Amino acid sequence: MFNLPFTFSILQVLLLAVHVCADCECGYTVNNTLYTDLLETDFLHLPNITLDTDWLPQNYTVIAGLARGPYGKNASISNVISNPLKSQYDWSGVGELGGDPGLQLYVRGGIPADGLVPMAEMATQRDDILYGSFRAAMKVTGAPGTCGAFFWYFNDTQEIDMEFLSNQANLTHHPVNLVLQSPLSEEDGYNAVNTPTFSLHPLPFIPDSAYHEYRFDWSPSSVSFYADGVFLISMNTSVPTSPGHITLSHWSNGDQQWSGGPPQEDAILTVEYFKGYFNSSSETRQNDWAQRCKQASAPNATCVVPEVTAAPDGNVSAKTWFFSQQNNMTVNQTTFGANNHTGGKKSGASSGLDNGLWCSIMVNTLFVMRWVYLFV
Repeated sequence: MFNLPFTFSILQVLLLAVHVCADCECGYTVNNTLYTDLLETDFLHLPNITLDTDWLPQNYTVIAGLARGPYGKNASISNVISNPLKSQYDWSGVGELGGDPGLQLYVRGGIPADGLVPMAEMATQRDDILYGSFRAAMKVTGAPGTCGAFFWYFNDTQEIDMEFLSNQANLTHHPVNLVLQSPLSEEDGYNAVNTPTFSLHPLPFIPDSAYHEYRFDWSPSSVSFYADGVFLISMNTSVPTSPGHITLSHWSNGDQQWSGGPPQEDAILTVEYFKGYFNSSSETRQNDWAQRCKQASAPNATCVVPEVTAAPDGNVSAKTWFFSQQNNMTVNQTTFGANNHTGGKKSGASSGLDNGLWCSIMVNTLFVMRWVYLFV
């Protein structure tokens, strides 16, 4: 014979437990702001960028006139090169191809015979990114004559840029160009320097000597920029309002007012990781979130994004937190290669929906059991 009071207590505990079927199922928080979606890539341990479904290495050419410089640009997949560490257990050292480990973005040196400077660029598959917190750990080139760029893009008047001009760096000056492209910059020939949403901001370190994390947080009212977790500046005018994608780029067009160059020798920008926590403009992704988020206030339903407080360079500090490398923290997220609740499998919509279906079955079953207990 059942001990009914004891059985009822067990049912109550189980009902509370299934309110959260996976950690972080309602999203990720940055400065108390909730973001529903995640995209993380650990380039130190990624063997082949062409297999990563989160990113699209770019192939295109732009003639000099349209590139706004004396040279055009030739983006090629061959200039986007994976150079992972030799061991999955290491977080620093020499890459398999030699040199700095991570994803290498090349600008080829010399004067191009065809007038097109060979360069590297890749963009996220996701183009539904609308507000969020975005971080890239990079070691930029010290070779003069290139522009290294980490940016979000919708169009030429809605763009958030962190750009590194190797011509600007010297022994005492190491700046980053922080830009919100806007209709004002378009009116000035896409030159944002004389607009309110441009800042040439000094950095307290040498960006080509080590990996550093560069970050921007985008909300409906402002864009805030950071370096190694330290706040740099906020901009609250010409804030973008449309969804777009993230791009990592390394280029030169010979414009002496910006990129300079082309470089005399091959120049390499190396990316250690990318992390993005954001909301989606996609109705499908919004519905996915509504299905998996059972109760946002439940324990572990939301997860706080850890902040970087030191340069992610070396075996200790480079081992930063990835939700996608944990079990049960990225269910229903689309990020490539993530662990879901079973461990080791790719995280994707099907896994998340199956998990959500399982949760719904459990909830409904327990409610039926409770009803039977109360009325039978």
